[in-house]
Amino acid sequence: MPLPPDRGHIDTEQRHAQSTELDRQSTREIVELMVTDHRVVADAVGAAAPALAAFVDALVPRVAAGGRLVYVGAGTSGRLGVLDASECPPTFQSDPRQVVGVIAGGDASLRRSSEGREDEPRGAAPALRELGVGVLDTVLGIAAGGTTPFVLGALEIAKSMGATTGLLTCARRAGVAACDHLLVLETGPEVLTGSTRLKAGSATKLALNIVTTALFVRLGKVHGNLMVDLRATNDKLRDRALRTLCQLVPGLSREDAVAALDAAGGAVKTAAVMRKVVVSREEAERLLAACGGRLREALGERVPRPSRP
Repeated sequence: MPLPPDRGHIDTEQRHAQSTELDRQSTREIVELMVTDHRVVADAVGAAAPALAAFVDALVPRVAAGGRLVYVGAGTSGRLGVLDASECPPTFQSDPRQVVGVIAGGDASLRRSSEGREDEPRGAAPALRELGVGVLDTVLGIAAGGTTPFVLGALEIAKSMGATTGLLTCARRAGVAACDHLLVLETGPEVLTGSTRLKAGSATKLALNIVTTALFVRLGKVHGNLMVDLRATNDKLRDRALRTLCQLVPGLSREDAVAALDAAGGAVKTAAVMRKVVVSREEAERLLAACGGRLREALGERVPRPSRP
């Protein structure tokens, strides 16, 4: 077989200067080293804040117009993308089709590694075709080292389909021809050489949290810092919904909040509008629909709306 490409120059493949004797260290020393090493994560993501903000600003109007955010990755990167996508519906009551995760090897790779699939540049083509990726969609490739053929190939395919594209990587690299937004999180070498499930994985998770949280805040799924677009489907969420409603409607008792939430079909925003504007459930739902779901506007407060692409 031919020799594989030499990736020794990539930041995430370098040896960590403080962990060259890792196998000789005590458990306490290993723990303390990894804790100290992970302090780099927040700084790395912070340095990428302007690029992350620009990416979200480009993303918001496309999703508002019906587009989707599609994550594409392999291995740890792919699993993190699928995880972030799967957490959006329960957090924001978003349509599961708005944020989608594509992983090399399919869903089976979430539990059992299929590393060989990441070497297929056209591997994501069937998934992207099935999704019907188009001009309103944004495809974000996730690759810690920035060289994964499955991911880079997916960006080329997505670009040819008219989508906006981005690459999230934890290693410095030159621009990518098919990439509109290059997001670099410089986390450096790992304590365990090349194991990007460590710092790189933590930084990637934080960056994806930022992207989708900022996206849905901008889309009106959040009021202040409250998750108002939730439905009380279990005891934990019912308790959160009650506390949220009491914060939105000053003076409302917990007992009255129960009645208000039940009258609103479990929808916090609907209950808040019913109580504060003093309207029926149907009228509250109409007001919210007319405001694109933005609670502030439904309550008579003006807020800027995202522009269309």
